[in-house]
This record gives sequence, structure tokens and C-alpha cells, in this order.
Amino acid sequence: MRPCDSHECSQLNELKVDMAALNMLSGWVANGDTIMIEQMPIFGGYCGGVEETAICDVATTLASFTLFSGNYHLDGPIHIRWGITTARETLQIAAHAAAAIDANTDLLLANQYYPIAGPCTEMCLLETAAQAIADTGSGRELLSGSAAAKGVALDKTTGMEARIMGEAAKATAGMKVPDVNKVLEKLISSYEKSYTKAPPGKTFSECYDVLTVKPSAEYLKVYDGAVKRLNEFGLNIKN
Repeated sequence: MRPCDSHECSQLNELKVDMAALNMLSGWVANGDTIMIEQMPIFGGYCGGVEETAICDVATTLASFTLFSGNYHLDGPIHIRWGITTARETLQIAAHAAAAIDANTDLLLANQYYPIAGPCTEMCLLETAAQAIADTGSGRELLSGSAAAKGVALDKTTGMEARIMGEAAKATAGMKVPDVNKVLEKLISSYEKSYTKAPPGKTFSECYDVLTVKPSAEYLKVYDGAVKRLNEFGLNIKN
């Protein structure tokens, strides 16, 4: 029996990983677990542009239910240049994919959040709100976020980002799509030119009291400023 070459060994290892994943999935199904399947198509990568990536997004979403017995699907189109979900193009992809699936199925859809700015900054809150508005307006049932500073900076996620996400979603519920789009156009235009100089924000301990787990006066002021701007853009958030 000859030893495998590097290519054959690589394929064999990939097969072992795939089989291990399928075995694990079979165990979850047999156990009656709630299964969440996640995928994050990359805009500007192998998928291509907005339209092509939206098609890929729909296809992989459907596959998560038909091939992997998922109970709900966690999305999150990523911009290849910025590594975020809150860019204009990735919001378009997520919204079109969700609207198409929501109009034709009763599947549960979720989305995860990766703004470029860090906590305790108005930009981070506005980015998060933009995605919550797009998700709610396009029919997503679950919002998963928010991982500030692209989800890669140490200790830079707080509850205030989740708060603006929830408040923006509630304010969007019941709005007509044309009105939602008007808000989004103003909102996205307010931050999308700042990607190269996005504020890094502060760590959890710098903008929260770690003993009481309450946001600092500074962050509350930043939050109020973000809400004011959102209301100016046409979103009715009662602060």
C-alpha cells in the first residue's frame, strides 16, 4: 500500500472533517436539538457582485434547511474590502435574500452584525441601526448582534449596541418598504465615507461600570446623539 501524496492526503483529511461534521449533525437531529446553520457569503469574492452574491445567499440559506436540517439560518454577507456586514452592498444582499425567502417560505431567518466602528461611538450605533432597519424591513425574524469593531477587536462588544439594534428594529416594524429605503439612504450615506477613519471605540471596561454592568454617562450621551440622528433621518425611536 503506497503512501498518499500531499494532494491525496489533503483530500482525505477534508473528507474526514466532512464526515465528522455530518456525524455530529446526525446526532443533533436524533437528539431533537435546535440547529442553527450559519453562512456568510463574501461580496466581491468568488460570488461576484450584489446580484450574484444575493443568489448565492438564497441558495445557501435554502441548503441549510434542506441538506443540514437546520431550524433557523444565520446569515451575514461580508464586504471583501471592509470585512463588515453594514456596508451598502452587503445590506442590499441580505435584504433582497431575506425578502425573497420570506415572501415564499415560512423559514426562520437571522442575521449577524459586524460594524466597522467600535463601542461608545455614534458611527457604531448608526451602522448597527442601519442593519436592524434593513433586516426588519425585509422580514428577518432574528437579529444576532452586535459584534462591534468587526468582531475582531478584543473586549469591544457591549450591550448598548444590542440596545440600538432592538430599538431600531421596533421602530421599523410596520413601516412601508419605500419609507424604510428613504431612512436607509440618509443613514448609510452618513457613515459610509468614514470607513478608512472609523473610530476604534472603547473597551467594555472603559465605557461600562464592570461592577454594576451599566453604561457610562459618556456612552449614554453618545447613544442619545445616535437616536437623535436616527429620528432626524425619519425613524421614530422613542428614547
